[in-house]
Amino acid sequence: MEPLFYPKLISTFKKGYSRDQFYKDLMAGTIVGVVALPLAIAFAIASGVSPEKGLVTAVIAGSLISLLGGSRVQIGGPTGAFVVIVAGIIASYGIDGLIISTIMAGIIMIAFGLLRLGVIIRFVPYPLTVGFTSGIALLIFVSQIKDFFGMNTGELPAEFISKMSVLFSSIGTSNWQAVILGIVSVLLTIYWKKVSARIPGSLIALIVGALIVTIGFLDVETIGSKFGEIPNKISVPEFPTLSWDLILKHIAPAFTIAMLGSIESLLSAIVADGMIGGRHRSNTELIAQGIANIGSGIFGGIPATGAIARTATNVKNGGRTPVSGMVHAVVLLIIMLFAGKWAKLIPLSVLAGILMVVAYNMSEWRSFVSILRGSRYDAAVLLSTFVLTVVVDLTVAIQVGMVLAALLFMKRMSDVSEVKTLVGNLSAEEHDDVSMINLQLPSGCAVYEITGPMFFGVANKFKELTHDIPDRSEVVIIRMRRVSMIDATGLYNFKELLHHFLHKHKKIILTGVNPHVEEELLRYGIVDLIGKENIFSLFDDAVKMLKDKYQE
Repeated sequence: MEPLFYPKLISTFKKGYSRDQFYKDLMAGTIVGVVALPLAIAFAIASGVSPEKGLVTAVIAGSLISLLGGSRVQIGGPTGAFVVIVAGIIASYGIDGLIISTIMAGIIMIAFGLLRLGVIIRFVPYPLTVGFTSGIALLIFVSQIKDFFGMNTGELPAEFISKMSVLFSSIGTSNWQAVILGIVSVLLTIYWKKVSARIPGSLIALIVGALIVTIGFLDVETIGSKFGEIPNKISVPEFPTLSWDLILKHIAPAFTIAMLGSIESLLSAIVADGMIGGRHRSNTELIAQGIANIGSGIFGGIPATGAIARTATNVKNGGRTPVSGMVHAVVLLIIMLFAGKWAKLIPLSVLAGILMVVAYNMSEWRSFVSILRGSRYDAAVLLSTFVLTVVVDLTVAIQVGMVLAALLFMKRMSDVSEVKTLVGNLSAEEHDDVSMINLQLPSGCAVYEITGPMFFGVANKFKELTHDIPDRSEVVIIRMRRVSMIDATGLYNFKELLHHFLHKHKKIILTGVNPHVEEELLRYGIVDLIGKENIFSLFDDAVKMLKDKYQE
């Protein structure tokens, strides 16, 4: 069994850590730190907090995730997935509410890990993940339209439809200078990789935008004009006074952060495993993510999780141990302490352009279209989650999406579960547990087969069977070789069915019962009800017994 908490950093040093690998981790961590800089600033501003909070999150949470995490190459920090959630929490509860929710989310994530829920969380349906990710991407894109066009709209409403209405009505206030910078930012972010794959285009866009503002070519809103200078230190904010009512009020947003953070981090870890041929420790990763979010909240940061793009950048540049992630955090800390004052010159339209590219990349539109073309059940989960994420909020979207996915899954299982009559002679070519070709059934014997899981979704099929048994049948053989599981409702309905047969003085024989199902039948008293001697592994053994008994 996977250890409950065993950081990959310990494994790294136990196996031996070479100077050559340290050099590779140093280079990879430095590059990832440079890549993370514009994203940390942009995600913070898009979330409605000052830019240094994004850097604080990347430094504190990023270092803790690498130090304590269950993945060798995971890079943690603020991500686009949390932008909408953080903005909503601040709008409803303020900065204090965000701090409380982030710390509570960290505690919940630690609980997930301690309860060994790492494997279970990975079973979140793919259409649901694509639905809320695409919804978040759309919300991020729309939230950047104001700064991209330099509009004078005042404070935008949080509700999507109202926000779109205000943006359309304010298009006449656009600043063409901001639009030019925004377009340059988008082009550099997308195409700079053709010039240099190591230096991110988003960083070049920040530098070019800041230089243009410094020279005085364009008059646009900057980080400095909106937020002032970025502090060159990390400080602990005054912690809000806690009360039980306050904790209860923040459970919903905290749980949303914890669920999304858990899903994102484990998805990122799985992607990383595929790139390096490794295997992460999911429960250790969840505990580390929880500790990282507690640390981020204490230092006034925002929620953090594993970042797939930065993790991939780490791997592609030679990072193979948690040391590269710790180097990435140190690089960001150095930039914050010694170069943060220059960040005030960065135009908001440049950051908006970067985030629009990020939103496009995270939209998963190809997967979105592919799912729509597939099963109507998957499409229903996708569309409901997407629409609710955009129009209502992510918490409701995930809750409804999970319930809908579960209901549709049960509908699918109900569709594949059936109770059918086997008529006539049974051939070994058609029935793989029958060893006797053209097996002749004794007279007065009715054979039925149950296929699929026996759960509450197939209760009506048992009731139908009670009307199908001919009165002349003295023996009822029920084949269960394709019954994979049985739940409490299935056991209850099955027992009622057997009582019905026994009441009509019919002998009941079960065949092909797998050990797990037989154990459940024993616990529920069904084995005692029909007799252990009437349960057979093979169908032909049951038929032989009946022939021997009734043809003597």
